[in-house]
Amino acid sequence: MTVDQAAEPPDSAPGPGHLPVVIVGAGPVGVTAALLLARRGIRTVVLERHREVYPLPRAVAIDDEVIRILQAAGVQEEFTAIARPARGLRLLDARHRVMAEFPRAAQGEHGFPQTSMFDQPALERVLRDALTDTPEAELRDGVEVLGIAQDGDGPVRVSYRDDEGEHLLRADTVLGCDGANSITRDAIGSTWENLHFEERWTVVDVRTSLPVRCWEGVEQICDPQQPATFMRIGEDRYRWEFRLRDGSEPDHERLRELLAPWVDLADGADFEVVRQAQYTFRARIADRWRHGRVFLLGDAAHLTPPFVGQGLCAGLRDAYNLTWKLARVLQQGADERLLDTYESERKPHARHLIRLAVAMGWAMTGGQDRAAALRRGVLGAAVRIPGLTSAAARDFSPALTAGPLVRRRVRLGRHGLVGGFCPQPLVNIDGRHARLDELLGDSFAVLTALPLPPSLLAVTDGLGARTVPVAGLGDDNRLAAWLREGRASAVLLRPDRVVMDVVPAGGDTFTDTAGWASLLHTTRSTPPSQRSTETRLLRSTTR
Repeated sequence: MTVDQAAEPPDSAPGPGHLPVVIVGAGPVGVTAALLLARRGIRTVVLERHREVYPLPRAVAIDDEVIRILQAAGVQEEFTAIARPARGLRLLDARHRVMAEFPRAAQGEHGFPQTSMFDQPALERVLRDALTDTPEAELRDGVEVLGIAQDGDGPVRVSYRDDEGEHLLRADTVLGCDGANSITRDAIGSTWENLHFEERWTVVDVRTSLPVRCWEGVEQICDPQQPATFMRIGEDRYRWEFRLRDGSEPDHERLRELLAPWVDLADGADFEVVRQAQYTFRARIADRWRHGRVFLLGDAAHLTPPFVGQGLCAGLRDAYNLTWKLARVLQQGADERLLDTYESERKPHARHLIRLAVAMGWAMTGGQDRAAALRRGVLGAAVRIPGLTSAAARDFSPALTAGPLVRRRVRLGRHGLVGGFCPQPLVNIDGRHARLDELLGDSFAVLTALPLPPSLLAVTDGLGARTVPVAGLGDDNRLAAWLREGRASAVLLRPDRVVMDVVPAGGDTFTDTAGWASLLHTTRSTPPSQRSTETRLLRSTTR
């Protein structure tokens, strides 16, 4: 059913009131979006067909940038309790000799281990527990979404069925977080763009007390005869992935052969196969992520092979990017065009990560022809180039491409700060150590090495931005050094901690206020006493 068709249930169905946001899908992306919106006072109803958390593991890795998103959602400490830091990625040849190593630091720029392993059901329970304790969000599980419809500028209508019959919700916005087979994607008429990677693999999740030969990171076996992936997830949890040569699932004896390089499986050994299932790894991206007030997030918008561990990461980045913009439009009356920047910012990054994963997949599985041998030879030589492995590790979070909220006409220094992330060191807050974002809050923020002139204070006050001097933060001057390297006296941070604008060293104003102010201008604010000031100040910046 498309958004241009009716989605009305029978007349006898209940008629609930109007909602700000309905989220379709209560996986990690949907629940995180609900928690992030709740932090900004936006009420949501989350619709989910499963009554319980899906019990089998799927995603197993996220990076430090994404843990920072969980921090923003209020669940970072609970996640840390169930996660295990990983040392990085190794590429091995068919004889399990190391071809390349991509190390991941114990603490990255965002303040967390650069890679952490976890069990997805455990993460989902953490998120749902937080949702239960959040009065602004409501989970309705065991329901089937029947249709999504939108007429012009009116509310989006979502019809669904539960044990009591059919119901209708009317919402200002609908977020489709309903996975690869998304009804939301079908509703907005979005189609897949094929990025040309499709392979059948078997995934084997195991629990065992046996000694397993492992590196405490991810191993990719670059063998066209039998490519594989191996990783340790927890104290006694492991995952293997093997490409299927003939489409058939390996039997017990074949599985024993496949696992032999890592573990000796004697008869009767403590070795429980938690799950063994076939998957088709695909590379796809939706041709559009928005129709009116209906948006696609996560696997509804993009599918990636798992070889660089960025599938779930991409979905949580979607939620972080969209929710602060949506809250500013719904709650404060910002320009509707602000929502256009969601797809324009996130889609290029999602495509970039999919291409990285496909490239890794071809390095592992690129066939048995001469071209495949040449690719493996080039890979072996390339990884010996000084600095290449560390650069590849950073490539998961490239600066956002230029756009209305990322004006990169002025590049300052070797590393332009605009479009990149602000690091998150530990700082002193009231005599205790805490991460920077706790000090910055959930809205805009300014980090400055010098006192701001009145003209800049007017702009930042209009945004509701918190101004934080970098001197005396107790961070070993990391932020001051970061500003110096970027040749900036101050930076303006978006709520998602992307640098939106800078005050150049020696300057006294932002480089491109007129470029972004019109999108962020608000017609209402909270508390009401700030409304006239905010409106007047932001209007003045666009003249």
